[in-house]
Amino acid sequence: MGGVNLEHLEVVRFYLFGDVKFLHLLLLLMALDIITGLVKAWKNKNLWSRKSLFGFARKVLVLVVIILANVIDQILGLNGAVTYAAVLFYIANEGLSIIENLADVGVLIPQELAEKLRSIDGDKSENKSIGKEIKDEFTSKNKE
Repeated sequence: MGGVNLEHLEVVRFYLFGDVKFLHLLLLLMALDIITGLVKAWKNKNLWSRKSLFGFARKVLVLVVIILANVIDQILGLNGAVTYAAVLFYIANEGLSIIENLADVGVLIPQELAEKLRSIDGDKSENKSIGKEIKDEFTSKNKE
């Protein structure tokens, strides 16, 4: 009778995630970002299922990038350097997003951090045309 060979599963796990440092922290921050994002959207009466779906899809794509970085590390024998850099980048990104969500909900954050977030938000407002174009694209298809 044929059973599942656990060695194959271990090989797959190794190539997908290897010994990725701080992956659990990143997953925790992703969950906190989702929760704070939903609270922010609910407070602003901007809870939109399609927007949430895109947010979840971005989280999945982050994991795809980390898997790709791990595969590159395995192939080139870089001992996790690329994966480690990718995970640290996304940890910082998630942390900033959580702080921004909390600030938008009304949680007090340090003044210096609030000023940095405002400057980052100012940079985002210049690039809103891309997001607006995507949103317009979806709404125009729905109208047809």
